[in-house]
Amino acid sequence: MNRIILHSDINSFYVAVEHLNHPEYEGRPMAVGGDPKKRHGIILTADYLSRRYGVRTGMPLWEARKLCPELIIVQPRMDLYKEYSNMAHDIYAEYTDLIEPYGIDESWLDISAMVKDEKQGLLIAKEINSRMKKEIGITNSVGMSWNKVFAKLGSDYQKPDAVTVFMKEQMELIRSLPASDLLYVGKNTGNRLRSMGIYTIGHLADAPESLLTKNLGKSGTMFKRFAMGLDDDSVNPDNYSRELKSIGHSTTTSEDLLDNDDVKRVFYELAELVAYRLKKHCLKAGVLEISIRTSDMETQSRQCQLNQKTDIADEIAKSAYSLFVDNYRWHKNIRSLGIRMTNLVDVNEPEQLTLFADESNRSKLKNMDRTVDSIRDRFGSDIIKRGIMFLDRDNK
Repeated sequence: MNRIILHSDINSFYVAVEHLNHPEYEGRPMAVGGDPKKRHGIILTADYLSRRYGVRTGMPLWEARKLCPELIIVQPRMDLYKEYSNMAHDIYAEYTDLIEPYGIDESWLDISAMVKDEKQGLLIAKEINSRMKKEIGITNSVGMSWNKVFAKLGSDYQKPDAVTVFMKEQMELIRSLPASDLLYVGKNTGNRLRSMGIYTIGHLADAPESLLTKNLGKSGTMFKRFAMGLDDDSVNPDNYSRELKSIGHSTTTSEDLLDNDDVKRVFYELAELVAYRLKKHCLKAGVLEISIRTSDMETQSRQCQLNQKTDIADEIAKSAYSLFVDNYRWHKNIRSLGIRMTNLVDVNEPEQLTLFADESNRSKLKNMDRTVDSIRDRFGSDIIKRGIMFLDRDNK
């Protein structure tokens, strides 16, 4: 399977946050402007209404006000924007640890290990897009591709509030787009490409490498590879350092879940992913939370304190399922489930053993997890599965 890379770009980020905090300005053109003393009085971000008047990022304030006399300009509040950026990353972190920021408002996410196919990848992209609106109140555009360059191309293709798939089936469309839309192709490079008769990504992909290197140096080879879809750069989480406060994973199923057996199967699948990530970070968790989203998008969550902090998949799955059975009454079918672990501590932190804990069995479960994780790391996530995953709904 191809890699599945998402690029999330929060639409007009600074001004979107300011709109949330200034409801009195609803329906009026707004921009976030820099401090005239420090930033020479420029527009940092303009909303879509003000852009209709020609207001653009980097434009002097006097020019913006000339184009749009009713323009409301607010001063930037970077601490506030960082809070909202962190909220967005909390959502991303439920799907993958491989998150690479590209500024405060954009991030790449590698979800390859969390999905079985492109269809499931698209479901996650749409779910992230939906959750940004419902949980934070801002919109984002998401691009999905097999590489970072085309994923960002996808997020730029439709704005605001859209999900665009640029997989290999869309290569003809990708080739028709302007070469200047590619990552790192700035104004000067775009002009130089046009001077060579290169207008589209397809033109760039087909251009002789010798022509490109003669005019652009080593960058010419890089841009040709980008245009051909050969970018193999990995999503680098090392660029993003933030203390983990929770580890979770959720999934939207292709079909509604109809009964407890369906739910149990999904919880085991989620628990294995969450346990794997806990062990990867050398953490164990003391609090478990489940989220349930019904077929008509009603959402509820429940949490419980665990008897012992754990990173064991079997314990996480059983606790999640027990919490579900105790609280859900099947008034509606279910479309999405999630598990989130909080109260994280170092796995080596000493802990008081409980009177009823079977430490021998826990040790066996830990060893089983390690063995399964090792096999999957070597041969792929689908090489080994629990028997419960093969439960036939029609023959229960």
